[in-house]
Amino acid sequence: MAKSNEQVVEEFNEAVNMGAKELEEWLQTDESKSVGQSDDGGESKGHESGRRIVEILEKNKGDYTEDDIDHMRRVVSYVHRHQAQGPSKDVEDSNWRYSLLNWGHDPLK
Repeated sequence: MAKSNEQVVEEFNEAVNMGAKELEEWLQTDESKSVGQSDDGGESKGHESGRRIVEILEKNKGDYTEDDIDHMRRVVSYVHRHQAQGPSKDVEDSNWRYSLLNWGHDPLK
């Protein structure tokens, strides 16, 4: 059974532990731009997702669109999947952490 929109929003709010301003500032860094997969060598999917997450975080809950909810589902899925693949040491300056940060989750929080 598919999760309700309310469940998706709740899981998104648990997975994304960075505020809009914090995430926006992170996305400006070279580290943020250095990780992730891109189709044409341009902006990575994670970096693009981060910009979308900032937009979602700046909205009121009642203003979420179906596209927003769909993106929230992708964010929750990515964060949960990626958390299970973490390094055992040197987490702070790892590409693994940088990727999660692009998706709005700081594993050190």
